[in-house]
Amino acid sequence: MITRLSSIVISLQKFSCLAAALVLAGIAPTIAAQPKPDVAVKTKYIDASVTLDKQIRANAPLAENLLAEGKHWVEKNRADAAKEFKTSPELFRDGRAWTFERSYAQTSNVGDRYVSIVRTDYVYTGRAHPNTLIDTILWDEETRKQISIRPFFKETADTGPTLKTLRNAAIAAVKAEKKERGIEDSGDIDWYQGILPALLKVGAISLAPSTVAGKSAGLAFHYSPYAVGPYAEGSYTVFVPWETFKAHLSPQGLAIFGGDRPPDTKPDAE
Repeated sequence: MITRLSSIVISLQKFSCLAAALVLAGIAPTIAAQPKPDVAVKTKYIDASVTLDKQIRANAPLAENLLAEGKHWVEKNRADAAKEFKTSPELFRDGRAWTFERSYAQTSNVGDRYVSIVRTDYVYTGRAHPNTLIDTILWDEETRKQISIRPFFKETADTGPTLKTLRNAAIAAVKAEKKERGIEDSGDIDWYQGILPALLKVGAISLAPSTVAGKSAGLAFHYSPYAVGPYAEGSYTVFVPWETFKAHLSPQGLAIFGGDRPPDTKPDAE
């Protein structure tokens, strides 16, 4: 009876955490809306999957790129789980397998060239609670490659003026979002020390949609649970308008940014 109740609790915890992560990231209104996995692996020690949304599936080069990445991720975790299953079988007692679920969701397409994708990983290996990791990918339709946002700015040196501006704006946006949620930082922990003025440490960035066709209204910063607050606060997606960093944009950046965020778009649903 205890084993059965434990399994039910884990299933409910997995459902609620994944649902919260997807909703807060603006990826899906409900779990039911998620498509069937494009890749699925299930053994005694692992239950893994990779899922693309319908927009990505319709883009063959992009889908192929992301599926290759996703399959590599699944295989790495399968190998790790197999090793642990052999050396520490107690971690898989009661038939409990480790869970790895990755989803890719398109959040914007700027100028029919730059496609922003939010990648959400749900991982549960039997610890106190699951982990939800959020990252972003920027796809260039012209070169058919994953790229960074560096070309959109005059400079992106660590601790340089551009990244300092982005860091300060992102932190201010998170604090504003917390206030809107009715959350006050206790002051015991500096949750923002991990947000640094460096492109790979300022947050996962995507291009936000705009009221002007073919443009982006600014940057959306995506933070996984624990990144800027206790686990219970969940994930954060905040918006920084392009005017905030306009002075740092390169000619290429000035060409893609403009307009405002659509009025029906909330900060946590970019």
